[in-house]
Amino acid sequence: MANVMYERVGAASLLTIDRPERRNAIDGQTAEELLAGYRSFESDENAHVLVVTGSGEKAFSAGADLKAIETLGPRVNSDEGVLGFTRLVSPKPTIAAISGWCVAAGLVLALWCDLRVATEDARFGFPDRKWGVPILDGGTKRLAATVGVSRALELVMTGREIDAPEAHRLGLINEVVANGRHVERSLELAELLAGFPQETLRADRQAIRESLDRALLDSFAGDAEVARATADVASRGAGEFSAHNRSASSS
Repeated sequence: MANVMYERVGAASLLTIDRPERRNAIDGQTAEELLAGYRSFESDENAHVLVVTGSGEKAFSAGADLKAIETLGPRVNSDEGVLGFTRLVSPKPTIAAISGWCVAAGLVLALWCDLRVATEDARFGFPDRKWGVPILDGGTKRLAATVGVSRALELVMTGREIDAPEAHRLGLINEVVANGRHVERSLELAELLAGFPQETLRADRQAIRESLDRALLDSFAGDAEVARATADVASRGAGEFSAHNRSASSS
């Protein structure tokens, strides 16, 4: 795979978005490769936990690649999700190992995971608000379930960016670790979880997640409608984003 690395590390599968030059932004090909990596984890009986991360330390993921937004269009109607697998329900525990930017669709991907470990320099938010790009694949509902409705509304409507200490206070992330330790600590947690009897761990996990997962599955059909209704605004916003970045790079 060109944009994603998949490897087994002990009892965990480590899935890494490998586009550091684009801050690990997700385009169509990356989404396909993320899905392939997830399927490998799902089918491996000896892989008990999935750890998702981004290459380098500058970004977990800066979200959808707005310079290649058209490549994600065909995935809007997919059963698996625009970002690869974010409309699927994992039967096994998942952890996001976060460093640097975790924003927009990158935050949606992190929220898909059960647990989130972030470095001290991590930053979170939904700047989608500025560019008019909708938050798909259950990101809004997972955020509300994680930090509460009022906090979720604030973050989604204002697009405000928050740092790791505030994200920890809000319950958005589970642990803050020293810069560079996010993957190491996530793999430690994976080994801890893998050491418990898996049948009961997964049953208890499912009991906690059941109502949220059911609500999410019922809502995904509306994602395509939202994407269609906001397509023109999102397309213009993606163009403005690209133009803004070109202008900033040349100045």
